[in-house]
Amino acid sequence: MGILGWIVLGLLAGAIAKAIMPGKDPGGIIITMLIGIVGAILGGFIGSAVFGTDLGSFFEIRTWLLAIVGALILLGIYRLVTGRRSHA
Repeated sequence: MGILGWIVLGLLAGAIAKAIMPGKDPGGIIITMLIGIVGAILGGFIGSAVFGTDLGSFFEIRTWLLAIVGALILLGIYRLVTGRRSHA
C-alpha cells in the first residue's frame, strides 16, 4: 500500500474511531490522521501477534478492522495521557 493509501486509511480509520469513541479531543484532521495511521500499524502488529494475520491490501476488510481496532486502542491511550496531563 502506498503512502497515499496509508494517509486515506489513517484518516478514515481515525475518523471512525473518533465516531465510535466520541468525546472532546484536541486536534483536528492532522491528529485524527496520525492516530489512524499509527493505529493501523498497531493493529497490524496486534493482528500478527494474536491472529497470525497481517494488514492486507487497501480494500480488504481485515485491513480496515485491524486499523480501526488499533486506532481505538491508540485513541484510548491518547485520552488517558492527555487527560492526566490536563488534571495535574
